[in-house]
Amino acid sequence: MICLRSGFCCNSYDVMIVDDPSIGILEDNVIYKPCGTSCKHLSYEGLKAKCAIHNEDWCKETPCFEFTQIESKNSNCRMGEFVLKDKR
Repeated sequence: MICLRSGFCCNSYDVMIVDDPSIGILEDNVIYKPCGTSCKHLSYEGLKAKCAIHNEDWCKETPCFEFTQIESKNSNCRMGEFVLKDKR
């Protein structure tokens, strides 16, 4: 799935996130982010969401990185297309 950086998932889903990126994924460094709250690592450049930890080597081990949809991995995110359609 190609993430379109809408920020919807980062704001709308329950997920466990890394608290301090300089430490990485350790049991005492993972916190719960409830749905309806924005991930503390998220910022925006215009309409595009930007994740401050996306380029960390350990990011591939997070639930955020593993999130996908049933279509091909080369398909645009359906939710991102829907959300961004209303913002444009």
